[in-house]
Amino acid sequence: MNFWETVTGSDLTREWRAFEARAQELPVDHRAAWEQIKSHLHPYADFTGRNLTPILDNALGLLEETAADGQSVHDVLGDDVEGFCAALAGRERAPDHRDRWRRQLNGNVARKLGRLGG
Repeated sequence: MNFWETVTGSDLTREWRAFEARAQELPVDHRAAWEQIKSHLHPYADFTGRNLTPILDNALGLLEETAADGQSVHDVLGDDVEGFCAALAGRERAPDHRDRWRRQLNGNVARKLGRLGG
């Protein structure tokens, strides 16, 4: 990946198109599960969404393998697709700009209180 692709996000566009092309080959129920997985993983994305690319690739690969084996989506994902996605992401959610601002504000308040109290 070169600098221009990183800045413009063209590499991500290419990868998303490849994901969607692969998903179109899935049976209907597996495609519906893919749409659910994408929507439930969205809150775990960083600003660009690059952190989700390998996770989505693996989730799509799992759906492809289970479709090829003739397994149902329910057998693989269970009843809780949202919980499955949370386990895939491996954390509550990705830190974002609000978390950074919150830490900065808390640090500023702590420093001010330290000067006033001491």
